[in-house]
Amino acid sequence: MPDPLPRLRRLCLGLPETTERLSHGEPSWFVRDKKNFVAYRDHHHDDRVGFWCAAAPGAQAELVAADPVRFFVPPYVGHRGWLGVYLDVPQDWAEIAEIVTDAYRAVAPRTLVAQLDA
Repeated sequence: MPDPLPRLRRLCLGLPETTERLSHGEPSWFVRDKKNFVAYRDHHHDDRVGFWCAAAPGAQAELVAADPVRFFVPPYVGHRGWLGVYLDVPQDWAEIAEIVTDAYRAVAPRTLVAQLDA
């Protein structure tokens, strides 16, 4: 399976006013360099590769219940509704793009969400 990081990076950096920097030793993406919306994880607590992201209310529970092979409740931020997505299993990258965009929408200011929708 090819390294998913470049593909995830392209999705995140393709959104308005997004920056990347290391957070807790791993690549993470921020809106206006302030609000984190996606965090890559390739060795946190286990040997799985994936990412954690902000999610709309109810999305985490729905996705984890529907497909626990692909989705999980991440440590530390799961109680806030964040979603964990495994990238070491087959994934639908069109769906991943929607999840990343939804994560961005969850934290971005309205002006940037409007720019995204334009």
